[in-house]
Amino acid sequence: MSNLGARILGTGSALPPKVVTNAQLAAQIDTSDEWIVERTGIRQRHIAADGETTATLAIEAATAALADAGCEPSDIDLIVLATATPDNTFPATATKVQHALGCNGGIAFDVAAVCSGFLYALATADSLLRTGSARRALVIGAETFSRILDWEDRATCVLFGDGAGAVVLEAQDALETGANATGPLAGIIATKLHADGAQHDLLYVDGGPSTTQTVGHLRMKGREVFRHAVVNLSSVLREVIEDAGISVEEIDWVVPHQANARILDATARKLGISSDKVIVTVDRHANTSAASVPLALDAARKDGRIKSGDMVMLEAMGGGFTWGASLIRM
Repeated sequence: MSNLGARILGTGSALPPKVVTNAQLAAQIDTSDEWIVERTGIRQRHIAADGETTATLAIEAATAALADAGCEPSDIDLIVLATATPDNTFPATATKVQHALGCNGGIAFDVAAVCSGFLYALATADSLLRTGSARRALVIGAETFSRILDWEDRATCVLFGDGAGAVVLEAQDALETGANATGPLAGIIATKLHADGAQHDLLYVDGGPSTTQTVGHLRMKGREVFRHAVVNLSSVLREVIEDAGISVEEIDWVVPHQANARILDATARKLGISSDKVIVTVDRHANTSAASVPLALDAARKDGRIKSGDMVMLEAMGGGFTWGASLIRM
C-alpha cells in the first residue's frame, strides 16, 4: 500500500473566549503595549478559564474540523495530538478526545515536540496513512501554555496564549489529483523534520515528573532562540523545496509557527518570499505552541485566502530544539 498519500479534507480551530490584551498585562507587570508590539508583534492572546483544558480545546477544534470535512467521528481511526501541556501525565490527551468524540477503538496517542509538535504529528499520521494502518485521521495541536507560565517573568509571559487547531486527513491513491487540484498531487508532498538536543537549555520547562515532581515554568533565552530559529527554519524550508522539486515562486502561502513577527519577517526575507504570502496570526493569538500552525491554517482557509489547489508550506521550530517544514497541495 505504498502508493497511498494523505490529503487534508477539513480544518477547525478553537480559542478560549477570554482575551487578555497587552494593556491588561501592563497593569500587572512591568511592561507596555509598545514594548510587546515592537519586539514580538503580539497585541493580545486567549487564555483558558477554569474548566477549559487542552482536551476541551482539542475536542472543540476536532469537532469543527470534522464538520468542515463532512465526516462523522466514526470515520476516524487515528488521532495524533501534539501538545506540551497535556491534561494528565498519562493517559494521552488524545484518548480523552477520542472518547469525547465517540470514535473509540482506533489509534490515539500524543506527540511531544513543543512548537513543532503539529508538524511531527502531521508527518506521523501521514506515514500511518501511507502504510494503510488507518484510513482517516485527526491531527490536532492543542495547548494551554498559560498553565506553565511564570506570570512575573515579563520576558516570557507576554509571548504565549492558549488554543487548538485540527485537520482531518484522508488516505488517497497517489495517482489521484484530489478535488479541484492542479499540478502536483493534492495532499502532503514533502516533509523534513529535525531535532538538536544540545540546545535544551535555551527553551525548556524547569519541571517534570521524574525530576522535580512538579509541572514547572517555561524558561527561555529569547535572543539565542531567535538566532537559531531564523537559521534552522530557512534551512529546512530549502530542504523541502529541493525535495519537492519546486521553486520558491511556486509557493502560494507560508503558514509558519506564530512565535514572533520578527522571526516570520526574517525567515521570509532570507528565502526571498514576499511577506504578502506569509499568514500571520501572532498579533491576535500570540504563541500557542503546537496549536499555532493549525490555528493559522484554519484562519486563512476560513477567510478565503488559502484555496483548494494552493501550494502551502507549513513550518515551525520549538523547544528541544525541534523544527520542520511540510509542503502541502490543498
